[in-house]
Parts: sequence; structure tokens; C-alpha cells
Amino acid sequence: MRAEDEVVLLLVTFPGRDDAERLGEQLVEELMAGAGLVIPAVHSFAINAGRLQREHEALLILHTTKGQSERAQARLAELHGSPNLAIVEIAASGGSQRYLDWLAGAVGAPRAEAQPTPGE
Repeated sequence: MRAEDEVVLLLVTFPGRDDAERLGEQLVEELMAGAGLVIPAVHSFAINAGRLQREHEALLILHTTKGQSERAQARLAELHGSPNLAIVEIAASGGSQRYLDWLAGAVGAPRAEAQPTPGE
């Protein structure tokens, strides 16, 4: 597998489920991600300005490739509109080979060439 086809996950938090779904679906439609998941309610906490800050947020997980990650992150920043956008990229060290191969072919490919998700 080429380095640019290696799978990465992008984790992005949103104030609510609707925005997470809308932006995730848009990146999939624009072929910057092959798939996305939304966890509608997560409890986050961090130190901000010296105080513990707690939030209830939605978590978007996008499946993409190393070659598309920078582009996807820039597009998320553009669409998100928040100066406090938090994106974490995690390299996938393995997984179902059939799915990984599908993802590498689906991301960035013209829509007519994209293959159905394995199992469809």
C-alpha cells in the first residue's frame, strides 16, 4: 500500500449532532472521506484559562487516507467556522484489508469510479 493510501481517522468535536452530521456528510460527498460516524453525545473536559471546563459535544469520526487528510482538515476548518476547532488525526495500524482497500479507492476518486462499500 502506498503511504498516501494509509488509513487515518480524523476526530472532530462539534457543539451538536446536526453540525457533525452535516459536515461529515459533506466531506464524504466531496470524496475527502470514505465514511463517517457521529457519536451524538460525548462529555469532554479540559483545562482552559486555568479552570476545568466541561462540555457536552458530538464527536465526528471520519475515515480517510493520509493523502487526503490535510485537504479534509482544511475543508473542515473552512466549514466549521469556529476558531477553536479541534481535529486529531490517528493513523490506523490495521483493520479489515477489504475495507482498507475500498477506502483507499473511494477517497478522492471520481464518483463514477467509486466502488460500493464492502458488504453492499
